[in-house]
Amino acid sequence: MSATQPVLAPIPLAEERRALLAQAVAGLDGASLWWVSGYAAGLAQAQLAPVASPAALPKAPSPAASTPTAQRLTIVYGSQTGNARRAAEALAQQAEAAGLSVRLLRADTYPQRELASERLLYIVISTQGEGDPPDDSIGLVEFIAGKRAPKLPELKYAVLGLGDSSYADFCGISQRLDARLAELGATRLIPAGAADLDIDTVATPWREQALTQARELLKAPTATTVLATVTPLRPGQAAVWSHEHPFPAELLLNQRISGRDFKGPRFGQHGTADKDVRHIELSLDGSGLHYEPGDALGVRHRNPGALVEGVLEALRLDGETVVSEGGDTLPLREWLAARRELTRLSRPFLATHAAHAQADDLNALLAPAQNATLAQLFNTHQLVDVLRRWPAGWSAQELVAALRPLAPRLYSIASSRKRVGEEAHLTVDVLGYDAFGHAHGGAASGFLAAREEGDQVPVYIEANERFRVPADGNRDILMIGPGTGVAPFRGFVQERAETGARGRNWLFFGAQHFNHGFFYQSEWQDALRSGELHRLDLAFSRDQARKIYVQDRLRERGRDVYDWLQNGAHLYVCGAIAMGKDVHAALQAIVVEHGGLDEDAARDYLTTLQTDGRYGRDVY
Repeated sequence: MSATQPVLAPIPLAEERRALLAQAVAGLDGASLWWVSGYAAGLAQAQLAPVASPAALPKAPSPAASTPTAQRLTIVYGSQTGNARRAAEALAQQAEAAGLSVRLLRADTYPQRELASERLLYIVISTQGEGDPPDDSIGLVEFIAGKRAPKLPELKYAVLGLGDSSYADFCGISQRLDARLAELGATRLIPAGAADLDIDTVATPWREQALTQARELLKAPTATTVLATVTPLRPGQAAVWSHEHPFPAELLLNQRISGRDFKGPRFGQHGTADKDVRHIELSLDGSGLHYEPGDALGVRHRNPGALVEGVLEALRLDGETVVSEGGDTLPLREWLAARRELTRLSRPFLATHAAHAQADDLNALLAPAQNATLAQLFNTHQLVDVLRRWPAGWSAQELVAALRPLAPRLYSIASSRKRVGEEAHLTVDVLGYDAFGHAHGGAASGFLAAREEGDQVPVYIEANERFRVPADGNRDILMIGPGTGVAPFRGFVQERAETGARGRNWLFFGAQHFNHGFFYQSEWQDALRSGELHRLDLAFSRDQARKIYVQDRLRERGRDVYDWLQNGAHLYVCGAIAMGKDVHAALQAIVVEHGGLDEDAARDYLTTLQTDGRYGRDVY
């Protein structure tokens, strides 16, 4: 006996109009899709309303678009990993619930010409790496910082920054934006917020202050205001699983793909290579989780037991001591293993520890003039290293209160669901090294490396709308991904093959050694033979006297690279921050040489590619 299937209403659009609609919404993020859906709903409501004549039909743009700027709150966000987007969406939802007219825009969709007429603007923006804006915010940040920015004597504003205090330039972008808006004559409503990885600690009180100010400045919509009903374009797909409530994914495969010498006497044996890279496959079956190539998988990990014991030993604390903090009561050992950050330092913790240890030299590093030295400390020391180098007394309660919450780690997904089904694949570099006389390791990478088949890994999907294959399958793509930066491009090539994309795929890959670091070598070779991959350029930096990197290969192929870009190709870069900067410099040199542009024009050329969504970066 079979269940009766529901009868679906036919799509009331001709095929050509469906194609136009798909093209119009391709690449839009969640906020933009909500706006479009509200706009369409308003149009439908206007057409269905009983009116005496067409002249009497009300205009039906979205509420925010039809509201005078003096009565509207504009919220603009710039987000790389999704945290700033979520914070902005929460602010917008609370403002709407308070009856305010709100428009929420990603930074690259904000019409810069409207800045001069804004009256109330809230900006939520993250800082990436060593003081860089998110990719979606480059154009807006440069506009506000540049000579073309208008004077803003009538603008009232507030800025919330998100960052990571393990970087010396903590929330640098938001601080510079806040200062620049004031310099342009705008009125700061509340001090700029600077949220660390425990975002809500700062974001929640900042949001409350911002909403109070907005309610005082704006009037709630009257009963006669025409509001479009906002209907989601993809109903029923609200995420059940999130970074706060991850899905327990079953580990299907944990395979080492590095460290083998394929030519020498140690054939088939794990060698002494300094890399331990794993290919990991996880089952999403039954989760309802969906991802697109370019998205990341968030992993909720536990800190290594050896690291936890090292911290307890350095502070001479008993791991069984019970600590109550934030409504939770746990043994200290469990706080350190599952709830607190141990591998990443923060400026506030260092300041408190310097006071505990009465360490003048450590305290001196926190001065603004010492940012470079402090950055070096962040890059070389884990928490336990600081505790050993500058001994101090801490109580269990003080320690738990001072340490940051354990943040999940994001890994680029290395697969396409169209090929692997209800699975997500990862390429994980397992960090391991010796420093200060002790073995060190990565917290999340070590956690994943230690999982066995059948184990559960808490995961969620982190969307990255600006790192997607082109909606137009006829577009060519250039992918630059050395090391584990190649992960998303494995998914890109799979996706393009499964969807029948006709555009060409060109991959630049690099590693230290061919034998130890050519990840997914057989897959790339098969893809070349089958036509799924059209060009492959390799750079193995340590296999010859002169070091060769992917940026060198780019310059060697500069004429072709520039021609591809001129003909509409999309460009993608994934990997370490330093590599991303080197590649960007190489691309700029290519544009100067082969495009006949000066340095300023070449910079503008690449910025335009980024703001147009044709140059995506996923750097970390």
